[in-house]
Amino acid sequence: MNQVIMWIMAFGVLLGGIDRILGNPRGYGKKFEEGFMLLGPTALSMAGMICLAPVLVSVFEWAVSPFFHLIGVDPAMIGGILAIDMGGYQLACGLADDPGMGQYAGIIIAAIFGCTIVFTIPVGMGIIEKEDKPLFARGILIGLMTMPVAFVAGGMVCKMTILHVLHQTLPILFLSVLLMVGLWKIPDQMVRGFTVFASGIQIVITIGLMLAAFTYMTGMEILPGMAPMEEAMRVVASIGIVLLGSLPIAELFMRVLHGPLVWMGKKTGMNHVSMAGLLIGLISVLPALSMMKEMDKKGKVVTAAWFVSATSMLAAHLGFTVSEAPDMLSALFAAKLAGAAAAAATALIWDMKKQ
Repeated sequence: MNQVIMWIMAFGVLLGGIDRILGNPRGYGKKFEEGFMLLGPTALSMAGMICLAPVLVSVFEWAVSPFFHLIGVDPAMIGGILAIDMGGYQLACGLADDPGMGQYAGIIIAAIFGCTIVFTIPVGMGIIEKEDKPLFARGILIGLMTMPVAFVAGGMVCKMTILHVLHQTLPILFLSVLLMVGLWKIPDQMVRGFTVFASGIQIVITIGLMLAAFTYMTGMEILPGMAPMEEAMRVVASIGIVLLGSLPIAELFMRVLHGPLVWMGKKTGMNHVSMAGLLIGLISVLPALSMMKEMDKKGKVVTAAWFVSATSMLAAHLGFTVSEAPDMLSALFAAKLAGAAAAAATALIWDMKKQ
């Protein structure tokens, strides 16, 4: 399965590269370029946290791990509060008692829950129109509510039992319930809290990047225990290589599936922009968020719910997993697709009951 996916991405590289050589007549060359241009923003958003991860592991081992051991949960789950490509994977693997659980938390939990609280919610609330925020929040609530489906699907691919998955993810599920209650009862305050949290993460990432770059240039280690800058950039480069192929392939899929998307939109009562937003969200949440103002009300809720699990499945999260844990690629796809499908279906049913 993993090799098949990589061959598809490799075909995307050829598709985009050849189109670029020919002057970009089909638009795939532009997507090829966009994938490579994402190297800079990707490095800026994750390199510093990767370098700081070993230091954070030491802090969390002392501060939080004893409690997790007390309730029989692997401390790797702490890494799930950060996005997969913002230090969540390194933190989870560094704290894990069981290496397999470290990969599960660092790939599955961090790519869904961590990405949602660190990136999707604060960025989404900052981009979308004011009148769309209640609909966006409702969709995120539904996505969080159906998140256990994603965790179980990913866990089963990893040969974990359902009870074991639910037990190990108990702290994450408890935190998600608190977030759902907060978004329901005090949405404005929760959004401000998410924004402050995201800003704090950005400051930490910048400090890590600054210290790692200084050490690389001078050889002087200001904060002992940090991972070298070269290690972080290796991960970034691996993601960039996959993006060269994933963005042209995603563009190809969107064109091929345009007819079915319009048909599905008619069947579900959503306009074609909403359906396109679901597919684009598999690549990046940013362009999909910018499209929300053109979606119908139902589409806004369904799309936001879809984002919780589906975001970046065919782009950054795919590239990161290929680089760091290729054996987890099938589990990542299973978790994201199952969680996204459950969230979208629940949002549609919820809308039907309200009518």
